[in-house]
Amino acid sequence: MGLLFRFIFLMIIFLLIYSGIRYLLHPKRKLELAHEQKRFYFLDDPNNVRKNFTLTYKGVLFEGEKYLGTTTDSFDVVSIFIFPKDVGALKGLTKNDFKTIEQHILQHYKNAKIDWKSPIKEFLNSDDNLPNQTM
Repeated sequence: MGLLFRFIFLMIIFLLIYSGIRYLLHPKRKLELAHEQKRFYFLDDPNNVRKNFTLTYKGVLFEGEKYLGTTTDSFDVVSIFIFPKDVGALKGLTKNDFKTIEQHILQHYKNAKIDWKSPIKEFLNSDDNLPNQTM
């Protein structure tokens, strides 16, 4: 009887350790940690084109929609639409930040054309040479 309790106790300890390791190594947790620390992290399942990817950069969470199409020699992701989860979190980001994000995405999807959804699209297309308004 005592041997059975020891075995069950060891199995419970093993299960707790296993669950703890799985929790620590889970990709969603890594994304949340990078988001809190305002670091870059790219979470994607490259084998599933239907599933959107998520990335965080400087504390802003973005989601990207992938679309499959044809290239010259294969089917591949050819179009990506990116949008922020919270528009208010975009404060302080520059055009260079968005170019950096695009470069990271293009490392994974070389044939993709990246389009940003509003309001980032308008920001990136705005003219840099607007005259300063003084009063």
